[in-house]
Amino acid sequence: MRLVIQRVERAAVEVDDRVVGQIHRGFLVLVGVTHGDTRADAAWLAKKTASIRVFDDPNGKMNLGLSDVSGSCLAISQFTLYGDCRKGNRPSYIAAAPPDEAEPIYAAYVELLRAQEIQVETGIFGAEMRVDLVNDGPVTLQLESHAR
Repeated sequence: MRLVIQRVERAAVEVDDRVVGQIHRGFLVLVGVTHGDTRADAAWLAKKTASIRVFDDPNGKMNLGLSDVSGSCLAISQFTLYGDCRKGNRPSYIAAAPPDEAEPIYAAYVELLRAQEIQVETGIFGAEMRVDLVNDGPVTLQLESHAR
């Protein structure tokens, strides 16, 4: 499982010109699922997401986590995180799990993040989405469950 986490001032996602999820201060999390990912991968990443300390404390040091700043997450499924551009000019997505495998793992990540008392908004799995955000910093991190 692969995440790209962006610290944001605000973020929103639209489907068919309708806002389906939006947050203020927190994380925009792009979530990619590959073959063989499990609920354990989702659990590890949910715990890591909730624990990352990248918000400034009163001394200007990145020392605070989401719960310390009353932050939220906007979690967006994104199979293109497993795009492979090494050969040719058109990415291959064979490393991305098919939707029937990916959706339950994505849903587990969201559920497990909420279980840690983090407010989580989402897009719509498999939909064509437009994401609007104001990146804060910018601070952008990549996490992989297979790299733990």
